[in-house]
Amino acid sequence: MKNFVNIFISIIIAVWVLAIALISVQNATLVSVKFLVFQSIQVPFGLMLAFWVAVGLVGGAILLSVFSWGEGKFEGEEEAEFFVDDEDF
Repeated sequence: MKNFVNIFISIIIAVWVLAIALISVQNATLVSVKFLVFQSIQVPFGLMLAFWVAVGLVGGAILLSVFSWGEGKFEGEEEAEFFVDDEDF
């Protein structure tokens, strides 16, 4: 099951990379981002798209690690036994 998840994630990332490459080749026009009164420099649309996809992937990975950090144990790690039966000795 774990291998299937890794392959599925790899396929999703590969499709994103192909989509970014295709869109950037077809749309070579310069764009700029405007937020309130601020405006960025003009960059190609494909580069802007690739940047924000990368920011989303890294942000998602960080959020995933932050929210799974509170569980106290990592994948594959077993809980330690603190109570030992006296009958075993």
